Amino acid sequence: MNALILCIGLLAQFFYTSRILVQWVQSERSRRIESPTLFWIFSVIGSILLCVYGCMRNDFAIVFGEFLSFYIYLWNLKIKGVYRHLPRWLSFLLPALPLVSLFYVLHDIPRFVADFLHNTDIPLYILVWGTLGQVIFKFRFIYQWLHGVRHHTSDLPLTFWYIALTGSLMIISYGIYRHDIVIVIGQCSIFASIRNIIIGLRQGKEDRR
Repeated sequence: MNALILCIGLLAQFFYTSRILVQWVQSERSRRIESPTLFWIFSVIGSILLCVYGCMRNDFAIVFGEFLSFYIYLWNLKIKGVYRHLPRWLSFLLPALPLVSLFYVLHDIPRFVADFLHNTDIPLYILVWGTLGQVIFKFRFIYQWLHGVRHHTSDLPLTFWYIALTGSLMIISYGIYRHDIVIVIGQCSIFASIRNIIIGLRQGKEDRR
């Protein structure tokens, strides 16, 4: 793997891992599942970098996964009141980035099909498995967004972590098959998912008392 591509992927996972550590530490301190602002800031940065990595690796599963969650990250920053404090140029640029990436990937449909869907390095069933894992893993943010819209808040509910755990297990197996250390390292958050489930269950018992 090209050194530059690897560095971009590892940097993306650094931000994704950092967001989990920030959330985990804050939840341990409060004994409740927390949704810190820094979690969403690191999510935006990591998503941009991982989308670039996925394009450079011709990995549809990665790119598609980032498309599913980027705008939800921005929505959470808006709910937390952070987005309106960004410089005007940045507030216009951020929503445009996924669209630019989408145009880059799809501007040549035959090449897209050849590189992403007919990639000889990845059997179709493995690509489907990896993509499904990404869809499930990213669906946790769709669920979080729907929950947030309903309750007008930016929370990380218990079900979010159950979905994360399921998707992580699928993505880890996909990354192992592809010998992709970036993907496997990125799923070290599986331990935080397990811990948040434990905290959430304990929190639910205390709330029912």
